[in-house]
Amino acid sequence: MNKLKPKLFSVMKTYNKNQFFKDIIAGIIVAIIALPLSIALAIASGVSPEQGLYTAIFAGFFISFLGGSRVQIGGPTAAFVVIIYGIVTEFGMAGLTVATLMAGIMLILMGFLKFGSLIKYIPYTITAGFTAGVAIGIFAGQIKDFLGLEMGSVPAEFIEKVAEYAKVITTVDLHTVIVGVISLVILIIMPKISKVVPGSLVAIIVATLLVKFTPLETATIGSVYGELSSSIPAPSIPDINFDMVKQLLPSAFTIAILAAIESLLSCVVADGMINSRHRSNMELIGQGVGNIASGLFGGIPATGAIARTAANVKNGGRTPIAGMVHALMLLLILKLFMPLAALIPMTTLAAILIVVAYNMGEWKEFFSLMKHAPKSDVSIMLVTFFLTVIFDLVVAIEFGLVLAAILFIKRMSDVSSIRGWTYSDEDDSEENDPMHIALKQVPEGTLVYEIDGPMFFGVADNFLNISIKDDTKVLVLRMRSVPAMDITALQSLEKVYDKCKKNDVTVILSHVLEQPRRVMDKAGFSEKIGEDNFCENIDVALARAATLI
Repeated sequence: MNKLKPKLFSVMKTYNKNQFFKDIIAGIIVAIIALPLSIALAIASGVSPEQGLYTAIFAGFFISFLGGSRVQIGGPTAAFVVIIYGIVTEFGMAGLTVATLMAGIMLILMGFLKFGSLIKYIPYTITAGFTAGVAIGIFAGQIKDFLGLEMGSVPAEFIEKVAEYAKVITTVDLHTVIVGVISLVILIIMPKISKVVPGSLVAIIVATLLVKFTPLETATIGSVYGELSSSIPAPSIPDINFDMVKQLLPSAFTIAILAAIESLLSCVVADGMINSRHRSNMELIGQGVGNIASGLFGGIPATGAIARTAANVKNGGRTPIAGMVHALMLLLILKLFMPLAALIPMTTLAAILIVVAYNMGEWKEFFSLMKHAPKSDVSIMLVTFFLTVIFDLVVAIEFGLVLAAILFIKRMSDVSSIRGWTYSDEDDSEENDPMHIALKQVPEGTLVYEIDGPMFFGVADNFLNISIKDDTKVLVLRMRSVPAMDITALQSLEKVYDKCKKNDVTVILSHVLEQPRRVMDKAGFSEKIGEDNFCENIDVALARAATLI
């Protein structure tokens, strides 16, 4: 799974002509699906339509060529729309290129450092929160084009968007709304009619013909952006300075994290569909190279696209060749048919993205979590959601991760404890645990404390619960339920040891597990205690206490 070798190089050993033709067919179909999405996502991100295709071509090719999945399809995705729009608004296209290149480098480093498996430690509540938040942001960004509102550029901030829409809501264009609604209806009903023909392609064809041959008049890509270029730009890097890098670092980090999460999630989904296993670290490297290539050729950030990857699998794609064919097919479309894209109505692209936003929000799952998840998890999801909508993804993910970490520490603190053994007159000998207190004979002058749960900075003060009596000669700390310990907890334990030493009390540690023992050894605490006072279980510890007394 973590092998640093592209999947392409492995699958070619058993490649055959039959699979080659299947990959070509799958690649062509996926390219047809990716074409309108790439254009729509580019426009929604605040860049030119061509840049969406540049992304799908260059990032898509290298993500398949060097990635760790057999069937991953890379390209622009809705998850990046909000953050790209914000970067372009504040820093321009040069800033976006720098952020994309930096994110690519980060992804490559993450792959070589074998961080592929660490992505699973990002809570699902954060992923659900920012995904739903991005969906709202995408939807809000399409209102202008869907309704044909007369206004300048759409503000980047959500609240400013809403305020601006409220000012110009009376400028709704009826023709634009009619074309948009027709497009939306086609997008909704097409999946029920055909699983093969993309609804977005049908909607674009029907809407374009309507505008061309009926009195319905509405803005098109050509009327807004002018003539579309069919040429491939030369690779270039904008002027970079330290201040720019420093300002764009948080955004680049967010892009890298999003790309990693979405691509690896897509890989997991694809693995289940084809009964395979991806190479997570190689996938991160492929994603990094793909983003660098996209940035160099004027594209935008890219990642693995779950819907396009699923379409690839369903149409017979089983090797990275299909993804490479998809990229080459888009290149062919760009060179031969790009001028025709100028006829596509803007309201149709808005309708496509409204459907994308609805699907990516996974609202059924979102509200199910609201209803059934613990309150702490719901709070993380809602905080991430609202921060994504109102501010941006950088703030949302950072705050969400901090809140999740704090709540996790609180949960661990709640299940960690240090308690002294107490004795009851009742017969407890029927306990299933052969190491239960009721079955032990504790020597006089010996105190036994049971430590449960991980010992870390959040529960270090629990050691204050250990109290030594005047007649105490030996303190036994039973640590069989301590899987981990950090240096803060060890320092608290050292304070207990120092207090015992002053009062001539010997400290015995029972059943110390591997990780806590390593921490003690490294800090020199084991030498203070003495090897004889590390006992393998409570029976040996109590026997040791009896000997000392």
